Amino acid sequence: MNLLLLAAALSGAMAVAAGAFGAHGASGPAAEWLKTGGQYQLAHAIATLVALNLGARGPGWLFVAGGLLFGGSLYAMALGGPRGVLGPITPLGGLAMIIGWLWLGWIALRR
Repeated sequence: MNLLLLAAALSGAMAVAAGAFGAHGASGPAAEWLKTGGQYQLAHAIATLVALNLGARGPGWLFVAGGLLFGGSLYAMALGGPRGVLGPITPLGGLAMIIGWLWLGWIALRR
């Protein structure tokens, strides 16, 4: 079983569910957090598939982890989780995604 492929698929499903809930079941800041988290997580689920296809598993795992930290912290806050605890996690997810992109670019330069 390819765990990275499974992680990308589950990440994509979670992103679509969060985005849909943000668009149809939430309001105010919670709706925006769900939509934003969903957009970033879905984009990085797709990026994970691209990285996997290129044999770049490291960046792929950073995309998955970043999507979960970024999106997951926003989803949790939207559902009433403590902003003081979850808020600082969000940029860590963004940082993981940025490092994943830089790593993927470095791999491209080396080829």
